[in-house]
Amino acid sequence: MVKQTPPVAEPMRRPTICVTLTGCSVEEILADAARATAVGADLCEVRLDKLWVVEKAPEPVEKTDSNDEQGYRKPVYTPPEYISQPYDSVDLAAALAAFKDGIDLSVVLTCRPERQGGYFPGTEDERITVLRAAIDSGVSWVDLEADIVSKSRSELMQIAKGKTKVIASTHFSEEPISASEIINDIEDMADSGEIIKVCYSTNGRNSGLKLFEAAWILKESDQKTAIMGLGVGGDWTRIHAPLLNQDLVYSTMETGSHLSSQGRINASDLLIAWEMLNYD
Repeated sequence: MVKQTPPVAEPMRRPTICVTLTGCSVEEILADAARATAVGADLCEVRLDKLWVVEKAPEPVEKTDSNDEQGYRKPVYTPPEYISQPYDSVDLAAALAAFKDGIDLSVVLTCRPERQGGYFPGTEDERITVLRAAIDSGVSWVDLEADIVSKSRSELMQIAKGKTKVIASTHFSEEPISASEIINDIEDMADSGEIIKVCYSTNGRNSGLKLFEAAWILKESDQKTAIMGLGVGGDWTRIHAPLLNQDLVYSTMETGSHLSSQGRINASDLLIAWEMLNYD
C-alpha cells in the first residue's frame, strides 16, 4: 500500500499594513510616520484634511467612571474636538514636499470630505485641487472616494494613470444590511481603483459577522479589497485579514482601550495578534 503524503497548505499571504497617521500638523504627522516605520508598517496614510483643523484636547474628566459587571472601573474616553481653519491657512506645496522628503514608507495621500467623516472645510472644487496636487507630487497612492463627481474623478484618474495607484473608498454611516449588500457595494466600485476600500458603521457581533462573511466570500476573487468597520466588531476583518485574504489593513499608532470600541487596532497589537493566530 502506497503511503500518500498529505497536501501541504499554502502559507497565508500577509496583507499590507497601512498606518493612518495622526496629528494636525506636518511635524506631528512626520513623527508618527517615524513610529510607524519602526514598528514594521508597509504603508502609511497621510490625512491631508487634518491639516485644516486644530486639535483641542478634551477637558479633564472627574473620576466618576462606572463599573463593569465584575466591579472593575471602566476608563472614560473623550475624543478631542477638531476646530476648522480657513482654506488659505495651509501651505499645501510645502506640506507635500515635507512628506515626500521626511517619510521613508510608501504613502497614501487622502483628503477626506466631511460627508464621509473627514475634516476638510473647503468646497469640493478646492478639495479636488488638493487631490490633484497630491497626485502631481508623485505619491505612491492616492485615496479617491467613489462618490466624487464623475467628471472630476475621471480627470483625477487620468492624472494618476501610470504613476500613482488609486484606492477607491466609500465610508458608510450605517450598518450593512447583509454580506450580500457589502459585496454589491464592492462590485459597483470594481473599476474605480486598484484596491476597493469599504468601511461601515458597526455596533457588535452581528455587524462584524456581516463584514467577515463578505470578506470570506470574496477571498478567492481577483478583486483587491480592504473591508472594515468603525465601531464594535469593526476590527474583526482587520485581525483576521490574512485568513480572509484581504489586501490592505488599516491600523494606527494610537494606544488605548477606546480603539476596540471604535473598530480600530494598534499596528503592534495587530502584528502580535497575527503571530498568536499563526497568520504570520
